[in-house]
Amino acid sequence: MTAPNTGVQTRATSWVESANDGQTHFPIQNLPYGLFSANGQTPRVGVAIGDQVLDLAALDDAGLLPAAAKGAFASASLNRFIALGQPVWQATRARLTALLSGEDAALRDNAALRAQALVPMAGVTLHLPVEIPGYTDFYSSREHATNVGRMFRDPENALLPNWLEIPIGYNGRASSVVVSGTALRRPNGQTKLPNEPRPTFGPCRKLDYELELGFIVGKASALGEPVSTADAPAHMFGMVILNDWSARDIQQWEYVPLGPFNSKSFGTSISPWVVTMEALEPFRRDNPAQSPEPLPYLRQQGRNAYDIALEVALQPAGAAPSTVCRTNFKAMYWTMAQQLAHHTVSGCNVRVGDLMGSGTISGTTPDSCGSLLETTRNGAEPVALAGGAQRGFLEDGDTVTMTGWCQGDGYRVGFGEVSGKILPAA
Repeated sequence: MTAPNTGVQTRATSWVESANDGQTHFPIQNLPYGLFSANGQTPRVGVAIGDQVLDLAALDDAGLLPAAAKGAFASASLNRFIALGQPVWQATRARLTALLSGEDAALRDNAALRAQALVPMAGVTLHLPVEIPGYTDFYSSREHATNVGRMFRDPENALLPNWLEIPIGYNGRASSVVVSGTALRRPNGQTKLPNEPRPTFGPCRKLDYELELGFIVGKASALGEPVSTADAPAHMFGMVILNDWSARDIQQWEYVPLGPFNSKSFGTSISPWVVTMEALEPFRRDNPAQSPEPLPYLRQQGRNAYDIALEVALQPAGAAPSTVCRTNFKAMYWTMAQQLAHHTVSGCNVRVGDLMGSGTISGTTPDSCGSLLETTRNGAEPVALAGGAQRGFLEDGDTVTMTGWCQGDGYRVGFGEVSGKILPAA
């Protein structure tokens, strides 16, 4: 139910009542963008507000949004709107805030338009929000890299020599990025057992999730022109939660000498709502200390870390979900600004809609590891789930759900969820 809110308020609220309960991921302080369809309409751009989706194409048709964004919301992706640039993003967000707070009553007091433009979230289909030209995955958590290094290399020298000097990354497969709710088949591939002379082909035996966040490039760069750490924020539109599913046994056999291939390309899931960098601005934090001091092009000013709480739940078929990870994005060693600066320092250009994954986000405690590889020590110490089940790695029928939010004073700026179910191999 939505109605005018006329009481005295101690913080920003909306006349959309469900946006004010302090627990929703989508209060007026957030206003994330996504792509939705409902009532037989074609997909279009919307904003999440409480338990509703605000149809921006309907508001645009009614002349309530900035003229500079005219026609950008009746689109099958956010790319057209994103390409309009930061001044248009800011003007649109300011206009939506005014409309949803009641500062401008043009939507609140127009019952017919409210009925058209506000759609219950429970009745919509959410789509992949962005057309993604390219996808890059980084490896930026020191804790994750150390945990993996201790398992597969000398525990006293877990980090390779280059890890503390550059944000390690690789080019992923953009075509297999899917929206939350898309089921994925267990991948087939080559694996080699230690006591066998040759590899065998078949379904992955060590299927894993990777808890990550990703940012969406909002401003293109020219070929041959690097983006500095100071300019990097102007090239970021917003962020999503990202699950970079991983076939650990396939990866172990294929990744030397050129890195992951089939072990990663079978699917990457992202949340349907893109939380803007403007909404995340209040949650900037100091960067973790870096030693040795990075080379000049990687040095940064200001606060480039973000306080984002994250959780992972694992649910076997027919069972209750169990939370298997709680961690926070603020501890990441390499920041997004450094990732983008390193990505482009060679002269590589980026395009609107490009997706940059953070790499697995892990903390320092056993319950803060962002992958089963770490949590179970490569399957040797299975994690206990509700109802008595255990998991070393994912089984067919398992559903993994990730969520995250920034905690404000009486409100949350959240990402919603990214969820995916594992189907048997083809």
